[in-house]
Amino acid sequence: MSITCIPRLLKFEVKRCGFILTSTPKIAIIPSASITSKEWRDPNVKKKAPWPYETKKYTYFHAFYDLTTSRFDENTKLIVVDGNIGAGKSTFAKELAEAFDMRYFPEPTLEPTYITPYGYDLRKLDPIAPPSFKICDLDTFLRNPHDPNVAKFQFSMYMRRLETYIDTLAHLLNTGQGVVMERSVYGDFVFFEAMFKAGYLSQRVKDLYYDINRVTLEELMRPHLIIYLDASPDVLLERIKKRNNPIEVNSPVLTKEYLESIEYFYKQKYLKDFQKYSEIIIYDWNNYGDVEVVVEDIERLDFDRFTQYDSQLKDWRKWDDWEWSHYRRYYTNSKREIMQLGLIFRPRVSEVHHPGAEVVEYLDLLREVPGERYIEGFNPKCGDNVWFKTFHKSYRHASYDRDQQA
Repeated sequence: MSITCIPRLLKFEVKRCGFILTSTPKIAIIPSASITSKEWRDPNVKKKAPWPYETKKYTYFHAFYDLTTSRFDENTKLIVVDGNIGAGKSTFAKELAEAFDMRYFPEPTLEPTYITPYGYDLRKLDPIAPPSFKICDLDTFLRNPHDPNVAKFQFSMYMRRLETYIDTLAHLLNTGQGVVMERSVYGDFVFFEAMFKAGYLSQRVKDLYYDINRVTLEELMRPHLIIYLDASPDVLLERIKKRNNPIEVNSPVLTKEYLESIEYFYKQKYLKDFQKYSEIIIYDWNNYGDVEVVVEDIERLDFDRFTQYDSQLKDWRKWDDWEWSHYRRYYTNSKREIMQLGLIFRPRVSEVHHPGAEVVEYLDLLREVPGERYIEGFNPKCGDNVWFKTFHKSYRHASYDRDQQA
């Protein structure tokens, strides 16, 4: 197994990258020579305790004494594992995260959007829900790619990927621990384009998608390293058959043509564009490979080359710790605000919106669901203590998703 490169348009040079890479005195220098596997790291080096970002905000005043860069080391990197359907990303990404002692973020699903904070599965309402509110998940799409709610499914997947990516940035900046994630919001358009090419989505849906894509992605920081597992569509079809999932095996979607479309947009659009911003390594994964060899390849990358004049990794070059703290506060405290940038209402794109009468009907159904009459934490019939509460502290994508739909 070796690092492979796609001729010319996708000819990637193994480069060095890091957080702060310039001789300019004003730039904060962060140790980033190379990523080091767990077996070669000094176990006696103690890192500062992680900031509990999931339960506690990081405020302007915290920035005075809790420096963001104080937790950074050479492994404070964001790695994305990409590949076609059936390429073997999940197993690979888990093993890679384990090897580098990084946190693994699996590819998100829509499952959290269906379960309320009180454990009720909203899919139970499907038989009586208005047509535009009927659940369309991955299984629904694989069974019937022409379902009228397919566009809503793809938009919901984009928002879930966006939420997960914000979580990875918040984790990295608050703990200093590196992240290995399976796919990212940046590669979501690959699947959108494949669906559009197959005729499952309309042009007006595509126009709206890219408007949302543009205003949300500019708020993020691109990954340090993208690893693409390359496998031919024929091999992928064989793997899908071996998985023996009846929905996948009998799906009218998972054809050789569809997988070829995904491969094309990955190689000729996604990877081609990202070579300007991130490190990219491509592996021939037709016969899988040895993760240990990949780990050694990554360790040989020198993450210290780029300067302030390079486009590569420019998102990770900040002037000082004060600027780092700004982004840390943003991703820690403002996830909802970032996601709300995607709430572009365009009435003529009826595929992703709901008729007013159906909204009223669905809200009436929700009022009968335990815990859905009031916001989470303010439902006394579900055991909540509502005394002396003045505001809602938590944020949950599922409630946000229902607010968006309604």
